[in-house]
Amino acid sequence: MRSIASRMSVMSGEGALSVFARAKELEAQGHSIIHLELGEPDFHPGQSVIDSAVQALRDGKDRYCNVIGVAALRQEIVAYLKRTRSIDVEAENIVIAPGCKIALFQSMMALLNPEDEVLYPDPGFPGYASISLGLGAVPVPFTLSAKNKLQPDPDEVARKITPRTRMLLTNSPGNPTGTVYTDEVQRALAELAVKHDLWVLSDEIYARIIYGGEYMSMLRYPGMKERTLIIDGFSKSFAMTGWRLGYTIAPPEVVPALNLMVVNTYTCVAEFTQYGAIDALRDREGNTPRMVAEFARRREQFARDLNRVPGFRIMLPEGAFYAWVDITGTGISAEELCRILLEDAGVAAIPGAAFGPAGKDFIRFSFASSTATLKEAVERIQKVSSAWQATPVR
Repeated sequence: MRSIASRMSVMSGEGALSVFARAKELEAQGHSIIHLELGEPDFHPGQSVIDSAVQALRDGKDRYCNVIGVAALRQEIVAYLKRTRSIDVEAENIVIAPGCKIALFQSMMALLNPEDEVLYPDPGFPGYASISLGLGAVPVPFTLSAKNKLQPDPDEVARKITPRTRMLLTNSPGNPTGTVYTDEVQRALAELAVKHDLWVLSDEIYARIIYGGEYMSMLRYPGMKERTLIIDGFSKSFAMTGWRLGYTIAPPEVVPALNLMVVNTYTCVAEFTQYGAIDALRDREGNTPRMVAEFARRREQFARDLNRVPGFRIMLPEGAFYAWVDITGTGISAEELCRILLEDAGVAAIPGAAFGPAGKDFIRFSFASSTATLKEAVERIQKVSSAWQATPVR
């Protein structure tokens, strides 16, 4: 009998997209929905970015191009990372991909064998565990707990390393918590990676969206250059979600494997979009700092307003654009709370368990929406809060 490959049964979807689908159903029925479920900036690329892509099309840059990406873009990434992260990389070690998910997938596929163990943050991006399982590897979570200010605990990570551990996944600033790993924590994780000879996959997609201090890439720590792969892209920092542009920076010995996967999958990334990305990296109009400044204002206001909702408690996120709300004070489950918010208030949010078991007492909102929209969302939430104010606290 014909059947679907067994690997598909162990992979999972993404909670944000499931909630988005239900929200769109309600909208089709005439309901007013405020979308705070997706991690999508409400900004658009600067005009010069759009103009560069259009000009590239006019210049005939719509052909097959270099498998690992246009040389000019890879060279621009080198300059960009030196300028914004103080790290030195080589253009030949950069592989352009149609989005960060593909970059993440092909990096894990290049490095993991069946039964290899992968350490990853919980709560964290759902793809980490899902891709690991799909490749026959074993995802091993380490907890980001409120009592530890949502930072990884290097001692816990150390306890979970076994002879089968092959990879450590880090994500700073993190989705869904907005945590920016401290220098002390990252240094300890780097030391563990060196000691146990682990690959490190550093998801740095939110690196430009931080609210104070200097961003520290995992690549800046001793012994990390030869074992670290950076995943980054254009969706978040440059508001280019639909352009589907990401990249991997890999040690030289990994690049041929990534190259081979490109050849066997998407062949190359659309050439004209890469020329738009060059302009985005240069950011002559200051679009990214302006966007981050606006996110900072929204963060302060939204956190203040949410903390006034009965049963809600939130720590200010240090990066990204997510409010990670502790809802234990409501006395109901995160799933039931999100159902009430969506069905009765018309506010779409994500139950924390969608990001891992450690998130079960939380919900995630994106504050990548206008100030007026965020204020209206909280007003709607306040109006339905009687549904849980009458519920005994668990």
